[in-house]
Amino acid sequence: MKITSSVFTHNSKILSKYTCDGENVNPPLQFLDVPKNAKSLVLIVDDPDAPSKTWVHWVVYNIDPKTTKVDENSIPQDSIEGMTDFGKPGYGGPCPPSGVHRYFFKLYALDTILDLPQNATKQMVEQKMQGHIIDQTELIGLYSRE
Repeated sequence: MKITSSVFTHNSKILSKYTCDGENVNPPLQFLDVPKNAKSLVLIVDDPDAPSKTWVHWVVYNIDPKTTKVDENSIPQDSIEGMTDFGKPGYGGPCPPSGVHRYFFKLYALDTILDLPQNATKQMVEQKMQGHIIDQTELIGLYSRE
């Protein structure tokens, strides 16, 4: 399984358009080679380089496993967005206080559909995913405001 983007490559810079310095919309993403037995996908975007904790930028769960792409400024049809560390659901782009930060776009294929309330947190999603991950992959983007 693989996750890619047409606007940045693994370990390269995320364009400012997709950050708090630009339009703050999600970049387009492609999902490749999703396992045939997957029942749902989960997408988590976070920043382990934030000063106080790993900062959650986007949580999307119960994505149809037939999904092959996420268009710019959109979410996969019938999926659910979870709560971010910005205090609301939806995409919150990179917005580091200083230095270069890494943004992990993590895609998980699960053997189940998650039974979670609307606006679940990353922690709730990760807890429900335990024992159900059949494949996973990640794409890392970099961003600095300097």
